[in-house]
Amino acid sequence: MCRSRATTAPQAETPADRESPDHGLSRRRLLAGLGLGALALNLSAGVSPAAAAGAAAAKNGAWANPALGRFPAGGHYGAPRGGASHAGQDVSNSTGTAVHAAAGGTVVRRSWGGGLPGRTGNALVIAHGDDQYTYYGHLSAYRVALNARVSAGQRIADMGATGNVTGPHLHFETHSGRLGTTVNPVAFLAARGVDLSGGWSRIDPGASGATVVVIQHLMNQRGHGLAADGSYGSLSVEAVKRFQRSKGLAADGQVGPATWPGLVYTLRQGASGFHVRALQTALNRRGARLVVDGGLGSVTTSAVRAYQSGNRLVADGEAGPVTWRALTG
Repeated sequence: MCRSRATTAPQAETPADRESPDHGLSRRRLLAGLGLGALALNLSAGVSPAAAAGAAAAKNGAWANPALGRFPAGGHYGAPRGGASHAGQDVSNSTGTAVHAAAGGTVVRRSWGGGLPGRTGNALVIAHGDDQYTYYGHLSAYRVALNARVSAGQRIADMGATGNVTGPHLHFETHSGRLGTTVNPVAFLAARGVDLSGGWSRIDPGASGATVVVIQHLMNQRGHGLAADGSYGSLSVEAVKRFQRSKGLAADGQVGPATWPGLVYTLRQGASGFHVRALQTALNRRGARLVVDGGLGSVTTSAVRAYQSGNRLVADGEAGPVTWRALTG
């Protein structure tokens, strides 16, 4: 568990990142360049009405689970930290566990504590647009540079225990409205179809992106002739509804915890078909860079093992429900 907290103490200049091209920039100058203005912190343990309204977004496939692990006791948002409150949600796992970008955006901080008051340890901050930011703290290693553009699900760092901590974990924060205004990350991600505790994602009609391509390939394995274009439109939604009815599920078109387990396949080396294309697409969302050819050969099997190992799953190269849940989360 970490001791990161929100605080109203005067803000010092951002510690310089010696590997960064912005070495020596003060936090004030960096904020001015980003047009962010002064920081303001939300110290409440809940989500404000304005933040809740801002979180009322479709489950559109644009967000991803940043890390796999467990929620440690006392590591929840709003937990007491002296005279302040815990600013994020802790996800515990071993040092070196993969940390992924929760959504596409630009790395705007890469320094000790991310330049935010009350935080310690190696940290990244990603700006996602629309005044939304995510913070990743206590990292053991960076895998992206300052100012890098990243995509949802991309590996950006390794979990660690740098700073004021009691053990290795990711300290994850969501900021909405402006950098420094924190909201409950569990609720924030849930509103976007992501279960931070590691459950299946929820994808609504109208979504787009790689996870929709995964769904389309899985439906095509069942004989549907869908265009794997990443657009979850009427044809794909109707195909999913037919599948849901065939399984006795609510035919609402949402691909969530009730639908995913029946949709995925357990795949081993030597398999071929659209379901393998789905697996390769899901692995590429996590940075595998595979050719999506529908053949589960040695290269794809190695990519499965690498993903499993990096996320502390059983690294057997077999893509079963546990691996699928992590990949699509």
